[in-house]
Amino acid sequence: MSDLYARHRSVLPDWLALYYGDPIEITHGEGRHVWDSDGNKYLDFFGGILTTMTAHALPEVTKAVSEQAGRILHSSTLYLNRPMVELAERIAQLSGIPDARVFFTTSGTEANDTALLLATTYRRSNTILAMRNSYHGRSFSAVGITGNRGWSPTSLSPLQTLYVHGGVRTRCPYASLRDADFIAACVEDLKDLLGHTRPPAALIAEPIQGVGGFTSGPDGLYAAFREVLAERGILWIADEVQTGWGRTGDHFWGWQAHGQNGPPDILTFAKGIGNGSSIGGVVARAEIMNCLDANSISTFGGTQITMAAGLANLAYLLEHDLQGNARRVGGLLAERLRAVAAQVPHVREVRGRGLMLGVELVRPGTDQADPDAAAAVLEATRAGGLLIGKGGGHNTSALRIAPPLTLTVAEAEEGAAILETALRSLS
Repeated sequence: MSDLYARHRSVLPDWLALYYGDPIEITHGEGRHVWDSDGNKYLDFFGGILTTMTAHALPEVTKAVSEQAGRILHSSTLYLNRPMVELAERIAQLSGIPDARVFFTTSGTEANDTALLLATTYRRSNTILAMRNSYHGRSFSAVGITGNRGWSPTSLSPLQTLYVHGGVRTRCPYASLRDADFIAACVEDLKDLLGHTRPPAALIAEPIQGVGGFTSGPDGLYAAFREVLAERGILWIADEVQTGWGRTGDHFWGWQAHGQNGPPDILTFAKGIGNGSSIGGVVARAEIMNCLDANSISTFGGTQITMAAGLANLAYLLEHDLQGNARRVGGLLAERLRAVAAQVPHVREVRGRGLMLGVELVRPGTDQADPDAAAAVLEATRAGGLLIGKGGGHNTSALRIAPPLTLTVAEAEEGAAILETALRSLS
């Protein structure tokens, strides 16, 4: 046990998860690579949990942060803040939500917490619809709507949460149905559920479930849900903490794969927009955002140093068409992984889109999740010089692959080769 690991264990909570039997300390990074304290170099296919979205030590972001730090780091929302207004203007325009207002937080958890506050206040209801296998953060209210037992340490909650089918296409009672029939069955389930409860405030859903193992329903599922919800005045909250900013390749926001009936009423974001800086936020129609009848501020949400990072990062992403790169390179990576999967009995499915790909592992010849295999692959890829993630609502048996959006074709091939070796090593 390293000295730092021993110190970690003695002063931090037991439930603070660490990867690897011998945890590593990452000391610095550049581009798509990071180095640990022993000098080992890794290709990073997880980006600090989808947070280093463009690249490590991106010069444009580093310069913006350094220049802002030389002026002022922070003043709070009690004062006018030019970088915050400028970033809010850009996000409001990109969101697709009409008459949009933006509120900045410091994390995705806090963003989802704010969205729940807005929805329950606007609708005067504490009932929330959420998806099975979902994850929305670690605050008291966010845990209360999380449909993944591994990340929900308490059943106590200020909300009444009802869980809906549809977030996992290939593991649910409707898995055998064609996409159109799957959607129809989920809609009927939703209608039936709504007939047995008080009027809910909102449905909150990740277009692609993150911690759940990069699972999703068919395109158009949430559009079909939206039609039912809108008839009853129920709001739709799109949790874009992991799917936003072009990561899925096909769309800038994950909700756009379900946009036939318009944008969500509320959108939450975080992670990648700051490229490592602590930025989260909520976008909502003005009538919803302005429904609170008491004063509020955010001490650190929208602080100048993080807004400078967000502005520079978003500008780089748009100017270099990183959404297009995610689509192109992600498509090649997915094809490569599916070719490997066809030859490895442990692989049940390769799924996702863009640079947000999941590889679910099972015991060969069965449909039973194999968390030990996932843990073994995580260790083997690390030994081979590749960092990936894991997740999934079925015993954490899915590998999560989400590199920075500047990933090159050569780096995608390199990472796929390391992952192939790790997968083929499973006995």
